[in-house]
Amino acid sequence: MTSDIWAALPAASRAAVDDLVRLDRRLMAVKEIRDGFPEGSRPGLYEALDVVAWRFRELGRRFDPGPTEPLDPADLAARAARLPGRPVAVEAVWDGDSFGWMVDLVLVTDDPDAEHHLATIRHGGDVRLLNGTVPPWPEAQEAQRAGGALAERLGVPFHFASPDEPDDEAPRWRDGQGAGPS
Repeated sequence: MTSDIWAALPAASRAAVDDLVRLDRRLMAVKEIRDGFPEGSRPGLYEALDVVAWRFRELGRRFDPGPTEPLDPADLAARAARLPGRPVAVEAVWDGDSFGWMVDLVLVTDDPDAEHHLATIRHGGDVRLLNGTVPPWPEAQEAQRAGGALAERLGVPFHFASPDEPDDEAPRWRDGQGAGPS
């Protein structure tokens, strides 16, 4: 791909964009491209994002987030042990961003009442929906495996209100103190 936007961008801005790409700072790279042009002649957000995606490829980097490493319940238990509060549940919660769905594993505690993020599980972007490779959702399967094992180690319930499909508005553990599927 050749880009008229890239060609018109000052050399200092091109170097700054590439530095931001190497740091995985997509939005800051988009801002750098837009700021490299005078007001009124700035490329649109989508055009600048296309240039950033192209720079990721040119520099041998993934633009979309790759799959996370498999979780180790012993490592999760060590993380949980360092957190304040008394564990009362382990919860899997769907979340999403512009690339797709992911599952967060959360430790729910009392004394003090809190939720502590333990890990995020992602197994690809939502392009999978277009090419027919999900469901089942592998991030949900891993959340059930790792979250269930952690909950068993801690002697608390594991809660995942929507294990079969992404739902970021599914009932939370504290909503029903564990009522519903797990």
